[in-house]
Amino acid sequence: MILAAAQINSFGIDTDANLELHYEMTQRAAAKGARLIVFPEMSITGYVRETAAQRAFSVDDARLSKLKNLASEKHIVIVAGAPVLIGGDLFIGTFIIKPDQNVLLYTKQYLHRGEEVYFKSSFDYNPSITLENECVYFAICADTDEARHAQNAAQNGASIYIASICFSHEGLPSGYNTFSQYAKQHNMCVLMSNFCGQVYRYDCGGLSGFWDNTGLLVAGLNGSDAGLLVVEKNGKGWRGLMPAHSLS
Repeated sequence: MILAAAQINSFGIDTDANLELHYEMTQRAAAKGARLIVFPEMSITGYVRETAAQRAFSVDDARLSKLKNLASEKHIVIVAGAPVLIGGDLFIGTFIIKPDQNVLLYTKQYLHRGEEVYFKSSFDYNPSITLENECVYFAICADTDEARHAQNAAQNGASIYIASICFSHEGLPSGYNTFSQYAKQHNMCVLMSNFCGQVYRYDCGGLSGFWDNTGLLVAGLNGSDAGLLVVEKNGKGWRGLMPAHSLS
């Protein structure tokens, strides 16, 4: 099985340009045989707070149509994020777009300080998927700061933990340590997708990575360039199809 993480520069508030980037990266991942591609937090709109309500999506949003068609055509699961409006409340969401064009919604459970001014948190939308006998659970950024989030995924059988992140350079050392610990402690792989460059008020640090279930960083991207991280599972475990990048 092959998985991919997209490390991207956001086009800020230009949702159309962000979607075009999603199409491009998904096609690149599919060309490498990937069964799943994950994008950073609120990747479709770029990370926003003050203007999130004006840019919000719905689960059946027509703007997801081309991603749904791509998922079907390329037989790939697309994991992409946006602000999501549900019943008048605004959430930070991740769309899990499956090859059958079914769209699942995950909502951020633990908010960063300041996000609560604009967003609600919710535990009601916490789907998992099965992909080639792997049980896949999802997280958005600050969710991963809460040990009980990863623990809950593991207790429910997760073998792969997918994290859509908006981490600054300063936040990455702690994040890297956390992901390695989660992988080792819970015997599950971790795939993380982060922005690079300036996003909202953050100088995002890239370093999208994949940890195997021993806590080993198998592969990662650098801290400054957009790119595609691709990892493959074979009879000997996981290997990166791009060289690993460490913080040391």
